[in-house]
Amino acid sequence: MAKQDIEIKTGDGVAKAGLFRSATASSSRAGIILYMDAFGPRPALDAMAERLAGEGYAVLVPDLFYRKAPYGPFEPKTAFVVEETKVALTALVHGTTQDMTIRDSRAFLDTLTAEGVTGPVGVVGYCMGGARALNAAATYPDRIVAAASFHGGNLASDAADSPHRKAAMIKARVYVGTSGVDRSFPPEQSARLVEALRVAEVDHAIENYTGMAHGWCVSDHSVFNAAGAERHWKRLTTLFAETLI
Repeated sequence: MAKQDIEIKTGDGVAKAGLFRSATASSSRAGIILYMDAFGPRPALDAMAERLAGEGYAVLVPDLFYRKAPYGPFEPKTAFVVEETKVALTALVHGTTQDMTIRDSRAFLDTLTAEGVTGPVGVVGYCMGGARALNAAATYPDRIVAAASFHGGNLASDAADSPHRKAAMIKARVYVGTSGVDRSFPPEQSARLVEALRVAEVDHAIENYTGMAHGWCVSDHSVFNAAGAERHWKRLTTLFAETLI
């Protein structure tokens, strides 16, 4: 698997990113943007991007916190337990707004195009990246044909930038995988998101991973669950196989 470290010029600066391709693929027509969780780009996310690249896609993993770089690194198992890193992480998350990432996503898409990825694009986000993936799909419906969120928080909150408010703009197929009990995406938000997607006639599925905790998909999380992660991989690769054609 080949990883290329690149820099993406945005309206607010320069974001570092990893671009992953299969070593056996000379080019990839379809691309994927992986929107990180709160702990930033790191080996665990690289491994996930490599797995997706192994399916034949060009996979971009941008640093969404680039405006505050350098920062971290953070250890997911303890970052929200230690007060110092908890404060730093909370500031990064709240200081990187949905609007910022939505604007950055134009540069991410342009980067894929410049790298020869001229076909359809899928997006997937974890934790804080889940809402960003859905908002990107709503903002760039001409390019993004599939959007997935796993243990994404606040997908249908009262906030003005909540993704459910843009459901009518989404043309992509949507898949949302939720942890069994997740304070960042309670049942009332799930019901609100379902209704918004249904009314907007978005092709979607929302699946509850009973018994899984927030973060179960990512290998360096304390709540990582191997069986649940494999189930997530099956759903995600099927989504992209059926849409990125």
